Amino acid sequence: MTADPFVPEDSPVSPLSPKTGWGVLHLFCKPRAGVKARPLLDAIDAARKDDCQVVTAAMLGHKADVCVLALGPDLRRLRRLQTELQAGGLDVVDSYVSLTEVSEYAAGVPEEMKQARLYPTLPPEGMPAICFYPMSKRRAPGAENWYALSFDERVALMRGHGAAGREFRGRVLQLVTGSTGLDDWEWGVTLFGVHPDDLKDCVYAMRFDEASTRYAEFGPFYTGIVGGAGDVLGGVGVR
Repeated sequence: MTADPFVPEDSPVSPLSPKTGWGVLHLFCKPRAGVKARPLLDAIDAARKDDCQVVTAAMLGHKADVCVLALGPDLRRLRRLQTELQAGGLDVVDSYVSLTEVSEYAAGVPEEMKQARLYPTLPPEGMPAICFYPMSKRRAPGAENWYALSFDERVALMRGHGAAGREFRGRVLQLVTGSTGLDDWEWGVTLFGVHPDDLKDCVYAMRFDEASTRYAEFGPFYTGIVGGAGDVLGGVGVR
């Protein structure tokens, strides 16, 4: 790539940050043959020292072996982590890009709850089960169209949706991140649970809520087990 003649080579690169909240990067990976753990652990440690939170999980099934979930204020730093993990021997087989957000339907929630959504502390203690899935609201012509509803109608539906989710407080922690214009779906949903069937029960119950039953489309699910980076890598044969 040709260098920009108007930017000195030693010029510092400014962070690329959202006005509020953090960038969120889900990386679903498989290790290449012969990969060693040390470069990967060093990359994760360095990102954490640079104000990123990094959650690692061993994944179940054929889709991926390792999930690296990274959150932080600078998208350039998240990209650097991705580069270092790939250079260290992890092939990214799927990914998701989003931002933490406070929903337009949550204007009345207490300020501490808004801050927890924008700047979460992860992973939650005592919740080793994890799943991730993307979702969007239906907008197909001639079908149920979420965006054809009035704002008041959407608020009422989302209040009911939130009430259904609160039934799982203490069993499930939900992180909903916005991805409209950033990735293929409108939101990414990351669930942490005490037990794997807590995740199953939560998703099952909330699909009967009207906001989901009539208006939600779901993407592929990824399921895994949260752990320390060394344990996760060791569990998939990377030492």
